[in-house]
Amino acid sequence: MKLGATQLQELAKTAQFAARRAAELIQQFQGAELAIKRKEGQLSKAAAVVTQVDLECQQVILETLQEAIKHYDLGVLTEELQDDRSRLEKDYFWCIDPLDGTLPFTEQRPGYAVSIALVSREGLLVLGVIHDPVTERSCTAIKGLGVTWTPSGSDMEDAIRQDLVCYLDRSFKEANAFVTVQAQLQQIVQDLGLSKLVIRTGAGAVMNALSVVRHANAVYFKFPKKTKGGGSLWDYAATACLFSELNLPVSDIYGRPLDLNNERTTFMNGSGVLYASHEALAQMIMEMYQNPNR
Repeated sequence: MKLGATQLQELAKTAQFAARRAAELIQQFQGAELAIKRKEGQLSKAAAVVTQVDLECQQVILETLQEAIKHYDLGVLTEELQDDRSRLEKDYFWCIDPLDGTLPFTEQRPGYAVSIALVSREGLLVLGVIHDPVTERSCTAIKGLGVTWTPSGSDMEDAIRQDLVCYLDRSFKEANAFVTVQAQLQQIVQDLGLSKLVIRTGAGAVMNALSVVRHANAVYFKFPKKTKGGGSLWDYAATACLFSELNLPVSDIYGRPLDLNNERTTFMNGSGVLYASHEALAQMIMEMYQNPNR
């Protein structure tokens, strides 16, 4: 089965409604004291944190998508349920992060979002919906049909067009390699003739990637590592669809398309991720990783 433009538009409306319902649920708990659980097998605090809100958002999303799942015979991969491998059997699957950025949410600061994507069995992106419960801003990307923002209009930060804005996970800023990477980023600032380096941390993967779109010179990346982690398919599917439709660079750290339906694992630690506001910057980050002593 191959989904056509009309079907994708209908599915996008369903995903938008599901994301909006989840965002409304999240808003009900903003500022509330929450019981926090820790997932087993996760090394970073951000990846390990889960709350009842995550689970309730997931339930709301799945309930909203259920009719479409049955009608189109879709698979499902969602963060708070075990991978049932339906993503490897169905022509398409929903890839869901019901509350990306649970840590900033529990710390009562911006940086979290609802993310829903539709991915083909081959790992091709066909649909992505992102909803920010803090600003109530959302975006929808459909393969071949472009991107829509609600409310419409650009929110690019023109005031820092001459800065290099680098979005990093908070755990990476605390790593031993950070000092070296920071020096390399400063060199990129000079090479591009920019004013200064601005490093921002603390948001989830979805909002980090989405924030890159707001700047003329910005990047979000994660280096490969041997241990499991590096985010999972649901952290990147919707934003990767957005970047693809905006013709912005999105890849693994080697410049290859993100593998968004790896049969061996849902983790992305083996290849890393890279989002950039333009191709020259993306190439510089790849060179920085592959030739650290340049």
